[in-house]
Amino acid sequence: MFNALVIHKDDAGYRAAVQSVDDSSLPEGEVTVQVQYSTINYKDGLAITGKSPVVRKFPLHAGIDFAGTVLDSTDARYKSGDAVLLNGWGVGESHSGGLAQKARVKADWLVPLPEGLSTKDAMAIGTAGYTAMLCVLALEHHGLTPDSGEVLVTGANGGVGSVAIAVLSHLGFKVVASTGRPDEAEFLKGLGATEIIHRDTLSAPGKPLAKERWAGVVDAVGSHTLANACAGTKTGGAVTACGLAQGMDFPGSVAPFILRGITLYGIDSVMAPFAKRSAAWGRLASDLDLKKLAALTQVIPLGQAIQAGHDILAGRIRGRVVVDVNA
Repeated sequence: MFNALVIHKDDAGYRAAVQSVDDSSLPEGEVTVQVQYSTINYKDGLAITGKSPVVRKFPLHAGIDFAGTVLDSTDARYKSGDAVLLNGWGVGESHSGGLAQKARVKADWLVPLPEGLSTKDAMAIGTAGYTAMLCVLALEHHGLTPDSGEVLVTGANGGVGSVAIAVLSHLGFKVVASTGRPDEAEFLKGLGATEIIHRDTLSAPGKPLAKERWAGVVDAVGSHTLANACAGTKTGGAVTACGLAQGMDFPGSVAPFILRGITLYGIDSVMAPFAKRSAAWGRLASDLDLKKLAALTQVIPLGQAIQAGHDILAGRIRGRVVVDVNA
């Protein structure tokens, strides 16, 4: 028997509960993992609360991330004792996931834990931090360097935003952080932000074109914030879109694209191929200051994960939440 945060939907309604289950609750897969840590991402909050229909199969173990060690494997790439991590692939949505002491998944979905990171570090990064690095890689692919100019990071206090700030500042970029919590300014400056702006400057309907300011953008918010970020991006600049905290809509204009030649990169962390995942995790191991990572991370036991799911949707969480599934 082992503990898992299980999502139910039946005649009694939609609910989440930490309960004891057995191996028969695990889905099919080539690799069984002894999970050490998971985490709470925005999507986990949606799954736990039922605020959005992200869970497609019931009952289901929640958790879109996990890190741990292989218990057994029928795939030659992994053997007992190997340290591995997982992000995405529908885990925690249609396939039981990592907010549990055991997980069973397809071998193709796993990434070997990079040298220099612990399983706890990996979940302090989690899907949010991995997504942030995918955004950074897209900006670099576009040709942005620190000499290109400022990079705007929206949703700065969230998981994506906080890791993006830490990585970009490590790489030498000047980072402008947009947040609705100005009282967190010192925290964000400690991560490496050079300027803090209030999210209200971006979250209301704006003009098709604004004054050119940002060379690049990491946006985890969507809606008017994304549209205004595009409107203020410099000629030839790049915007990465990876979230929808404000909304899924994009009430913008084609003007920044056809008059300034900016590029909007959509960042898909769920189905990214192994090569891109491996590259992102390798860069996180080398370009993310683990002291800064520790400063933006809190650790909770599995029993507190349900409340954390509510808190992340309410904007009450700063940085990253790691779940010790064995505590």
